[in-house]
Amino acid sequence: MPKITYIEHSGKEHVVEVASGLTVMEGARDNGVPGIDADCGGACACSTCHAYIPAEWSERLPAVEAMEEDMLDFAYETKPGLSRLTCQIKVTDDMDGLVVQLPEKQI
Repeated sequence: MPKITYIEHSGKEHVVEVASGLTVMEGARDNGVPGIDADCGGACACSTCHAYIPAEWSERLPAVEAMEEDMLDFAYETKPGLSRLTCQIKVTDDMDGLVVQLPEKQI
């Protein structure tokens, strides 16, 4: 299983194993990582699973689709090229080592 590092805004790290096929949001939720609220349960309808993904991972992740891009307009302090909704990123075996940085808060 790939290991993903979730970094809270405070700097506290959570390294968890997430099964391939789940989303990065589900990995956080299922492992009690604070900072990803996921109010809509992963339906890409709320933006409360917003996180920053380092640029070096952008080519290894699925592209941002129109619905995700629209929902990012509602997220707190988005950063061009880094902001993603974690409910839209399905975990694959080649994501071992992924780093997910969490914003100060979710809206």
